[in-house]
Amino acid sequence: MPTTDTPTLFQRLLAWRERKMTDRQLTIVLSFVIGVLAALSAYVLHTLISFIARWLTQGFDDDSINWLYLLLPMIGILLTMLFVRYVVKDNISHGITRILYAMSSKQGRLKRHNCWSSIFASAITIGFGGSVGAEAPIVLTGSAIGSNIGRLFGLDGRRLLLLIGCGATAAIAGIFKAPLAGLVFTVEVLMIDMTMSSLLPILVASVTATCTTYLLTGTESLFSVQIADYRLMECLPAGAVLGILCGLVSLYFIRTMNLCEGFFARLSNHPYLRWMIGGLVLSVLILFFPSLYGEGYNSLNILMSGDSSAWHNLMANSLFYDYDHLLLLYVGLVILTKVFATSATNGGGGVGGTFAPSLFVGGFGGFLFARLWNVYAIGPELSEANFTLLGMAGVMAGVMHAPLTGIFLIAELTGGYQMLLPLMVVSICAYLTIIVFEPHSIYGMRLAREGKLLTHHTDESILRLMNVDDIIENEDVAVLPDTSLGDIVQSISRSSKSYIAVVDQGGRLLGELDVIRLRKVLFRVELYQHFTANQLMTPPVAQLLHTDPVQEVMDTFERTGAHQLPVVDGDGVLKGYIIRSRLYITYRQMVADYSTE
Repeated sequence: MPTTDTPTLFQRLLAWRERKMTDRQLTIVLSFVIGVLAALSAYVLHTLISFIARWLTQGFDDDSINWLYLLLPMIGILLTMLFVRYVVKDNISHGITRILYAMSSKQGRLKRHNCWSSIFASAITIGFGGSVGAEAPIVLTGSAIGSNIGRLFGLDGRRLLLLIGCGATAAIAGIFKAPLAGLVFTVEVLMIDMTMSSLLPILVASVTATCTTYLLTGTESLFSVQIADYRLMECLPAGAVLGILCGLVSLYFIRTMNLCEGFFARLSNHPYLRWMIGGLVLSVLILFFPSLYGEGYNSLNILMSGDSSAWHNLMANSLFYDYDHLLLLYVGLVILTKVFATSATNGGGGVGGTFAPSLFVGGFGGFLFARLWNVYAIGPELSEANFTLLGMAGVMAGVMHAPLTGIFLIAELTGGYQMLLPLMVVSICAYLTIIVFEPHSIYGMRLAREGKLLTHHTDESILRLMNVDDIIENEDVAVLPDTSLGDIVQSISRSSKSYIAVVDQGGRLLGELDVIRLRKVLFRVELYQHFTANQLMTPPVAQLLHTDPVQEVMDTFERTGAHQLPVVDGDGVLKGYIIRSRLYITYRQMVADYSTE
């Protein structure tokens, strides 16, 4: 009996959507779905981290060293490494850098496993004591959800980038219950330009994720914030000084992180050696400074509570416990060693981000600054709790090159905007300090060195989004070097181009035949058997590699003045030609599409 292919339910849904919905309407609907899924992912991750950490550390005595700190982090990193190596079988570290790379080099395509792999890997890492944050893994998860849902519905590259932004926004908004912070994070860090067509989906994702998290966990903030009364004008000079110091701390954080990552990268072929070194460094640091265990948000809550009698709890489980006079020394050492603990975690094989570590270092730094200011009576008394918050905003602004994210995140965490002006002063001073030394954030500096980082300059971003394969014209008419002039004339008659490529038997480019230059001999039949392609060809003015960035392609056209240039692979085999006019038409069209509101 004859059979007919019956459309599946999803195929019927796609057909209905194509008839009833525009891409813009679909994007808004999908942004709502992404907001819910990203918030659920954040909830699952934090639930797993809390469960694992409570299960492992319950019963620890505050007034004595717990030697299990030497063992737990190493076990966590080993389990994570094995999970990534044998289950995921892909590199999932540096989550936000991976998003930036996908946006600039892969037209917004993130792998399917990124929708879940980072959740389990980072839960194991952090729950067992890894000194990293859960934010970057969740941002990668949210962005991957956006990318894969968009591809499922057949959306184009520009819409995929927007849905990636929706996922990242939803992740930050859901974790911190801070919808505005999620939005500005996407603008500043992921370089998503805000047009009317992109603003609404991102806002929908942000608000949806925040509301979903409210339903799951209530309206309480992630941090227990107690803002003390302060005198604004007396606080601002100290805030400016703190901002400059936060910029310098950010520089220390970035430079030290890069040095440590370089060390572990040299051991990339020895994964178990990396695990032993990274795990041992992390375990020893946590043994001496238990505040480095996990994300460290419990320690930040102590500093932000405004209760000075609880400060000694920072030193619980350590050699410093019951030595309250050593508090400032302990806090200073924790600031210095946090970056080593974070680097050892990721370098040893763990999975986590630098978002939480930057908040941690900033909070401890702000507390230390205010405490020293008050101890030595440098000026009007400062609130240690307030300056813990200001320090968090300052170092975040410096490390991520995102002053607005620092401002709005801390403002939303406090439940109000009464500290908005001091936050602005600290964040701006920190940002202006760090850009003197580092022009790119900790996430973007690797890609910036390779020329693959999207920016807010539309023309530069378009050039990085363009791909040579999208503008190449395959060369279907080519001749061998011993081809006679008569046969060349036949090839010219079959081609619509003003040039003919000359290649060897292996397809490697040897030269070109310019039809215009050959016009004096083309119609002289008596010469058809006297000349060959090898005698008539000329070398191309330049050759392009199929891996060249489009910016370099454009520069080559400008330098040579050529109308077309050949594209070859690494072995010199001709892949086709790029026509200058088509290149610029494609570029102008992408600029127009990119800017459409």
